[in-house]
Amino acid sequence: MDALQLQGLYKIYKESDIETVALRDASLTVRPGEFVAITGRSGAGKSTLLHLIGGLAEPSAGRVVIEGTDITRLSERDRAAFRRDTIGMVYQADNLISFLSAFENVLLPMQIARQKNAAARARSLLAEVGLAERMRHRPNMLSGGERQRIAIAVALANEPKLLLADELTGELDSTTADHVMGFLAALNKDHGLTLIVVTHNKAVAARARRQVRIADGQLYENETAYARS
Repeated sequence: MDALQLQGLYKIYKESDIETVALRDASLTVRPGEFVAITGRSGAGKSTLLHLIGGLAEPSAGRVVIEGTDITRLSERDRAAFRRDTIGMVYQADNLISFLSAFENVLLPMQIARQKNAAARARSLLAEVGLAERMRHRPNMLSGGERQRIAIAVALANEPKLLLADELTGELDSTTADHVMGFLAALNKDHGLTLIVVTHNKAVAARARRQVRIADGQLYENETAYARS
């Protein structure tokens, strides 16, 4: 079973009489355990594509099938539950809850999902991202790289089968960005986590086993197509 299938995706935004086509007949298949980088210019539709994959938005047409489930056919409530149990998401802005400690941020999604042994897993995840000694610190007491690693731990809390990352190194210096991406690459290699990263950073994209470019709302995977864009 494929980890992800995008089938003829369209996303059209309407404002008054003006229509903007953000995605146009976008199709893609991602196998379990793949590390895919989605690249493209600002405004090309990268984040829109990731939001559709994550079930945060609905396509105007087409299907998003994850682990055999067509999430475009789910109700908003069922889609949220599926996202909670199957998909992890990390953003450029870490989205941590400011008044909770690192430990509490990682613990929260497991409490919502009513997981057993949630506290032990939260401690284990913080150790895995190298921040066991910082678990009682709130986000404003952590560096940008530390906050991003906490955000990754939060995304991994419910053991997702698919991890989506949207420009997560955009606000980090090159050394910290390299460390964060090295950690994600290790998760992909050692644990078989399917990873899709949206980025404009060539160094980040180079870590992926496969690169897909988005231009004018369409997806391309070969240099001839890139040249046409």
